Amino acid sequence: MSERRVYVVDGTRTPFLRAGNEAGAFSAADLAVAAGRPVLARLPLPAASIDEAIIGTVIPAADEANIARIVALRLGCGNRVPAYTVQRNCASGLQAVASAREHIMLGMSDIVLAGGTEAMSRAPVQWNAAMVRWLAAVMRARGPFGRVRAIAGLRRAYLKPVFTLLLGLTDPVVKLSMGQTAEVLAQRFGIERERQDHYALQSHNRLAAAFDNGYMQDEVETLYEGGSYYAEDTGLRRDSTVERLAKLKPVFDRKYGSVTAGNSSQVTDGAAMLVLASAEAVKRHDLPVLGELLDHVWAGVDPRQMGLGPVHAVAKLLQRNKLRMRDLAQVELNEAFAAQVLACQAAWDSADYARRELDMNEAPGAVDPPRLNPEGGAIACGHPVGASGARLVLHLLRALQRKGGGLGVATLCIGGGQGGAMLVRVGDAA
Repeated sequence: MSERRVYVVDGTRTPFLRAGNEAGAFSAADLAVAAGRPVLARLPLPAASIDEAIIGTVIPAADEANIARIVALRLGCGNRVPAYTVQRNCASGLQAVASAREHIMLGMSDIVLAGGTEAMSRAPVQWNAAMVRWLAAVMRARGPFGRVRAIAGLRRAYLKPVFTLLLGLTDPVVKLSMGQTAEVLAQRFGIERERQDHYALQSHNRLAAAFDNGYMQDEVETLYEGGSYYAEDTGLRRDSTVERLAKLKPVFDRKYGSVTAGNSSQVTDGAAMLVLASAEAVKRHDLPVLGELLDHVWAGVDPRQMGLGPVHAVAKLLQRNKLRMRDLAQVELNEAFAAQVLACQAAWDSADYARRELDMNEAPGAVDPPRLNPEGGAIACGHPVGASGARLVLHLLRALQRKGGGLGVATLCIGGGQGGAMLVRVGDAA
């Protein structure tokens, strides 16, 4: 069976909402529905006519098991449209788009709703293991005296909560938080604090300019909550300066570190949804085309240096498609940390790294800075882990369309030591 061409015909995302000290107003399903509704409404066919829904989520709520099915039903796709949820840590949204692409390529589907969603502010808080054992003992106790004895076994330490978000952001194999892995990269490549802060400021300035110039209008769908609304990402700090960033203390290595809250991505709630279609479906239903998904790859790296995942994924992607970095009109690299982005640039540009780590005779070369995240990235807009991969693809397609087309790559690092990358094309050739 020959592989079929796959297109993105539409897509949108919610504003990304920076998490505060309490649960956000929207569940992950709410956010996905808010992003998916306008996309399906613009299709010239009913929602029930799509073939399946695939959604990435990392930390679903207890009442959102297989969140893709919940979202599909709430969007009016009907009982007959199957749906499933995928999880590849930070790349869950990209995995959803990649899975949809594969199904269409193989002829298993023609039109797929795919994307990602996350409500990080609603990550569950759990009892610790000692508390669970105490509760079990109370439940097992027989008779009033036995129950009193079991209850009397309660200790203050049992009341200490377990924050699942913190656990999820720590690698259980190497025992490092994601921020600590960024510190490893900063040390390895000699990336000073000042460079990280300047990069973070650039991200905020670029995103602010993108909103001010109307570039995000077709990408970001206004989100309403009671009598208020959100039209842009709430983590965007328009008043940020290098001086203010310099005052922030390191978070992950308080004595010697350089990674701060200001030069890191933000804990965020948000969703991004896309509709993918085969060439046959595009022709049959006269669907618009944002761009074509040409290829995607995954790569594994040392979990201690998980931020280098994009270096390996993009190198594989370029080799497989006989391309060079200079052939790309734009690259969207998820800004987990400024140190991580700058480390990727250094590794791509290193002949020694290419030989030792990539098995390449020459370095791929760093991305031309104006072509790397020209409208800002996760340091400014936030990183809702289940949604970011889908956001990268969506924004890349919208940006290339606005700029006249070309080839582009969306890529991100993945907690646990992986990288993912997707090659897209926008324009006449698509």
